[in-house]
Amino acid sequence: MNAELLARAKALGFSDRQIARLTGRSEEAIRALRAEWGLVPSYRLVDTCAAEFEAYTPYYYSTYDRGDDEVRPSDRRKVMILGGGPNRIGQGIEFDYCCVHASFALKAIGFETLMVNSNPETVSTDYDTSDRLYFEPLTLEDVLHIYHRERCWGAIAQFGGQTPLNLALGLERNGVRILGTSPQSIEVAEDRKLFAAMLTRLGIAQPPNGIATNEAEALVVARQLGYPVLVRPSFVLGGRAMQIVDADAELQHYMRVAVEASPERPVLVDKFLEDATEVDVDCIADVGLYPGTDQGDVVLGGMLEHIEFAGVHSGDAAMVLPPHTLTDRVMRAIREQTHAMARELRVAGLMNVQYAVKDETVYVLEVNPRASRTVPFVSKAIGVPLAKLAARIMAGQPLRELGFTSEIWPVHWAVKESVFPFNRFQGQDILLSPEMRSTGEVMGLDADLGIAYAKSQMAAGAPLPLEGRVFISVCDADKPGVGAVARLYADLGFGLVSAGRTAGVLEAAGLSVQRIFKLQEGRPNALDLLKNRDLQLVINTPSGQAPRADEVRIRTTSVYTGTPIMTTLSGARAAAHGIAALRRKGYSVRPLQEYH
Repeated sequence: MNAELLARAKALGFSDRQIARLTGRSEEAIRALRAEWGLVPSYRLVDTCAAEFEAYTPYYYSTYDRGDDEVRPSDRRKVMILGGGPNRIGQGIEFDYCCVHASFALKAIGFETLMVNSNPETVSTDYDTSDRLYFEPLTLEDVLHIYHRERCWGAIAQFGGQTPLNLALGLERNGVRILGTSPQSIEVAEDRKLFAAMLTRLGIAQPPNGIATNEAEALVVARQLGYPVLVRPSFVLGGRAMQIVDADAELQHYMRVAVEASPERPVLVDKFLEDATEVDVDCIADVGLYPGTDQGDVVLGGMLEHIEFAGVHSGDAAMVLPPHTLTDRVMRAIREQTHAMARELRVAGLMNVQYAVKDETVYVLEVNPRASRTVPFVSKAIGVPLAKLAARIMAGQPLRELGFTSEIWPVHWAVKESVFPFNRFQGQDILLSPEMRSTGEVMGLDADLGIAYAKSQMAAGAPLPLEGRVFISVCDADKPGVGAVARLYADLGFGLVSAGRTAGVLEAAGLSVQRIFKLQEGRPNALDLLKNRDLQLVINTPSGQAPRADEVRIRTTSVYTGTPIMTTLSGARAAAHGIAALRRKGYSVRPLQEYH
């Protein structure tokens, strides 16, 4: 290794990490060599006006080609905001919303804002969002170059999701001032052992769990906990490779195919709480502004109750704000536990907590001391720009100064529904799982919960039918509860269509049912009726982690024919209440501002 070879490698685009791997050294050693030999990138201005006239948009990219550095000097205090990186399913645009609001808020109080992001298809990379934009990868190497070149006052890693959060500790070790919640607190929330110790100290319950670094350990933990278990890699975004597992064979396949487990990247194994209600909480706090004291405020921005059963990723689940079935005792426990964890982690900015409620017991599933993908939804529902307030807290302004010290419980209902790309992927089953698959979300607002839910379905592209026929086919676990749900539709005048054992259960409940053939039995069957537009709604719940082929065909055909489909009884129940509310009084549309 010599200066000329290293310079050539950097000019060809090799990162320090790649060079370290190829030469058997550490990334830090390569960085030190570059510093010793004066090898640093220069930054060029993108000519956004194609040489027609002088470009003033400060839009930079780095290069190791020899030439002038075009970064314009400035003596204003600068804050670097780390974006979310490339958009993909699981990397929500909601994080981009938070980055943009942070930039606007900091500019308003006199800071010069630098956005670092590598995605041209986002608002954060628009030329007029920040004072300067660096179109660079979100890696430790690239972020450090920009931070030191610009002599930044601080950096925000809390708004871009998991990608910048994973960089926080490394950045701090290299002299970067991380604004907001400390990287040490982030580590406590992310590291399963440290997190469990914190919950024990605070007397807060979590589902029984364990950690596995290989297949044998995973089997031991799962058998101790008892199936079903929820397995997931550590330090991931969007629930990638998360799965509910029901048996040894499934777990072995998961460990061999889905993940690379190691002592550095253990697999987390949680006891899965069946039939639990999941709750997402977003809060804002300024406790981190007062080190070594008990001062500071914690305020809940919103408490969102999932409509689907626990186990559906929060980015995919339909949610209601405020909660519609939780008791006062449960909501009080959730509030107290959120406050306790925000104080223990000394949060400065935003924090998201995911809870599961089973038999009136509250369990903590996960804590993220960062912006979450529900922040934009909650902000719009309560009329408070949480991301803007959080950015100002990180700049040193307490909540009392910002005038937000008590919860806002809206008098209207806000329902979040997700939008999915299933009609673009022929043959792909539409079942929801712990791994995020949605590509967007919509919001329904109304004084009536049923109408708010119906509006959310309209906005998501699957409006609820007001009349017609509903096909019902449920798994064995749902058969005891399907009669009550079917009766809601029968009372609304819908014709009930079913096959096999589900039809028998409905008839035993005293309901009139049109029996049709199962797919393998003959015709007419559900596919025929869907293709002929003879069904207006489908209720089809999965039979397990490996659903039968005929179930998948029914669900995918529903998507292609534009027929609304419910894959959980809770969703089917919510749809029935929405239809009843629409038929009772219709709906009206008001701008968001009128609700506040």
